[in-house]
Amino acid sequence: AFRMEQSRKAKMEAMVGNSAAFHQVLDMVRRVAALPSTVAISGESGVGKELVARALHALSPRAAKPFVAINCGGIPETLLESELFGYKKGAFTGANQDKEGLFVVADGGTIFLDEIGEMPPMLQVKLLRVLDDNRVTPIGGVSAVSVDVRVISATNRDLAEMVESGLFRKDLYYRLNVIPIRVPPLRDRNDDIPLLAQHLIQKHAHSMGCENKSVSPEVEDALC
Repeated sequence: AFRMEQSRKAKMEAMVGNSAAFHQVLDMVRRVAALPSTVAISGESGVGKELVARALHALSPRAAKPFVAINCGGIPETLLESELFGYKKGAFTGANQDKEGLFVVADGGTIFLDEIGEMPPMLQVKLLRVLDDNRVTPIGGVSAVSVDVRVISATNRDLAEMVESGLFRKDLYYRLNVIPIRVPPLRDRNDDIPLLAQHLIQKHAHSMGCENKSVSPEVEDALC
């Protein structure tokens, strides 16, 4: 229990800020962390969407179970399917043994699907099926495996616009977007810039064994 509480504290402390916009995100995280609902995190690249996802997991009843993250935009389609859903021995050339997919690895915990807007249409269909019946069928498999996983997705794209353009399934969009959380860019939360700067300086000073440094008012003004 002590280790879990320390982990939760660390996940929250990794989110640095004191602006009104930042506190809105924190309040939302605290309010919905314990719910089983899917969460869709949106925001530009670099705003800290994965930090939000990790905080949601750490504050949830699933905190003692795995948090599994995968970038849907950084993996080829064929490999992404086998990573998410696994495969059976002999399913394709090179499949020399059974492999568990990440949904099975994350059983009881949370799976974070980053850049969900990059997921190919064929995999969108398979993901929707998993969300509907909580069962995963590996490539080459004939029977499904039951899983208990909370799905958190993130994207820097406008999924609603992609739905209108036919690039993303409308039914999957609504299944993922049960609880939306938007993380604002730093330009909309200038008050957080000095805090983030000091946090990063202290973090790197500690890792390099240096004494703590501070940010001069002139540097703060320039950053802001």
